[in-house]
Amino acid sequence: MTGSAVSSNAVIVISSHVVRGAVGNRGAVFALETLGHPVWAVPTVILPWHPGHGPAKRIVPEPQQFHDLIADLERAPWLDEVSAIMTGYLGHASQAASVARLVKTIKARRKSVRYLCDPVIGDEKGLYVPEATAMAIRDELMPLADIATPNRFELAWLAGADLPDNKAIMQAALHAGPGTMLVTSAHPMIAGGTGNLLVTHSLALLAEHRLVNGPTNGLGDLTSALFLARTLSGLEPEQVLQRTTASVFEIMARAAKRGADELMLEADASSLSTPMAMTQMRRLVHPSKGIRA
Repeated sequence: MTGSAVSSNAVIVISSHVVRGAVGNRGAVFALETLGHPVWAVPTVILPWHPGHGPAKRIVPEPQQFHDLIADLERAPWLDEVSAIMTGYLGHASQAASVARLVKTIKARRKSVRYLCDPVIGDEKGLYVPEATAMAIRDELMPLADIATPNRFELAWLAGADLPDNKAIMQAALHAGPGTMLVTSAHPMIAGGTGNLLVTHSLALLAEHRLVNGPTNGLGDLTSALFLARTLSGLEPEQVLQRTTASVFEIMARAAKRGADELMLEADASSLSTPMAMTQMRRLVHPSKGIRA
């Protein structure tokens, strides 16, 4: 190995890149670096802005180019710096195989490396990626993940089942593969709210807050990055969930108050590290045990 590792807590983030805004890699990299993690950022597609703001040119690396870039990372002399890998939006179905190979290579070298898969495939309106891409994420990436962070609609597609209540979400999460599943947009227990539901093989926790009418693009990327960073810091699952949910709620609420059309992470960096927003935490009955987790 050449060179010397300056850190052993770097995170490889593989997702979309936008010129303007705080979605995809832009949001995840800022959050992770704010919390002390050097980031290796790999773009799967380049856009001038989030598609939610209107049509725009997409620049997707040619499959062979992407393959070659990932192959270079596999032989990088600094792999011992990497403590985690996070994947989000893929620009093409073929990227999944390259990413899977990288994950396997790094995990074979360092068994402690965590892999978080954010299966960015759709929302309540349905899939917004080609079905082939969604299938590649389901079949090639999700089985490798230690942590997954789908929204409720993505989990429903991945599980091939309706998820009318949190019991159904928990059951689907337990059968989805990863040992830790954070499901966003879970069914709230408070009126006018929304929730994040954390499910492991022995634990079920729901963090809730009131709905905010503000910018929503990038919330999943931000949630995933914060959840990963706090997990790596060694916090207990309940603290990880509470602080992650509070940060995202606080940042969204502040952006809404300003009338912004994007999350304003640079103005709200303190909310990433020391959120003050209140969230309602609940322990739910774990379906596999029939007892309160």
